[in-house]
Amino acid sequence: MDTTPDHGLSAPQFQILKQKAIDAKTNAYCPYSNFRVGAAFLTHAGAVITGGNIENASYPVGTCAERVALGKAVTEGHREFKALAVATDTTPPASPCGMCRQFIREFCPLNIPIIMIDKNANYILKTLAELLPLSFGPEDLQQSAGMEMGYPA
Repeated sequence: MDTTPDHGLSAPQFQILKQKAIDAKTNAYCPYSNFRVGAAFLTHAGAVITGGNIENASYPVGTCAERVALGKAVTEGHREFKALAVATDTTPPASPCGMCRQFIREFCPLNIPIIMIDKNANYILKTLAELLPLSFGPEDLQQSAGMEMGYPA
């Protein structure tokens, strides 16, 4: 697949990102659900930052792979992202949960491609805008704060 025209990724970038997400599943900590998820973000600088899901005996405290990878990237100083790949052991591919979609929205443009990969390495590609329509992001707070303080939006 040539993803360059539609999503700004070269075929090698696409393949590397896909494989890194698949590989990231091996570090998932999921003793309760056994639902492994790996995520990989490609930065505009060319770095690939990965993460796996981390469960907790108190289920709501667990952290999804997408948020692990993105949190790791942000704390390492990355702020510009080109693509995200998410891999699971299911078919069809699983998409990021609602909380992850909103977390991704904080740091990524709406046109970022999100590659969702299943257990057979088949994938579905959607943009964040497609997964999170009518989203709320940082610019909405900036406009709101400006209006409250009497500044034009």
